[in-house]
Amino acid sequence: VQLQASGGGAVQAGGSLRLSCAASGGTFSGYTLGWFRQAPGKEREFVAAVSRSGITTRYADSVKGRFTISRDNAKNMGYLQMNSLKREDTAAYYCAASAGSVWSSRTGYDDWGQGTQVTVSS
Repeated sequence: VQLQASGGGAVQAGGSLRLSCAASGGTFSGYTLGWFRQAPGKEREFVAAVSRSGITTRYADSVKGRFTISRDNAKNMGYLQMNSLKREDTAAYYCAASAGSVWSSRTGYDDWGQGTQVTVSS
């Protein structure tokens, strides 16, 4: 499946952004959807994932209570609502699709979109 992430931008600390991930070329509902992020000089890290049905979600501890992942299989879209943003959330954000059952490991994801940059200033 091909993925395209969008919605990044510059925001002040405490603000909100909503990232979108558009899927094409495959059966979107057959994939676990994940969001990862990578800051300069750091490894790509898990942010959140949502099950094929959209019912089950998982989050990194650093974003719990602030970020919400969701999906709309009818529209082949995934979302990451980010609230109460902090400077440490600054990174390139990537959406990814997994045909398997691995949630938080980037090696379990088969397809990746291009990154969308999120910059949080104080």
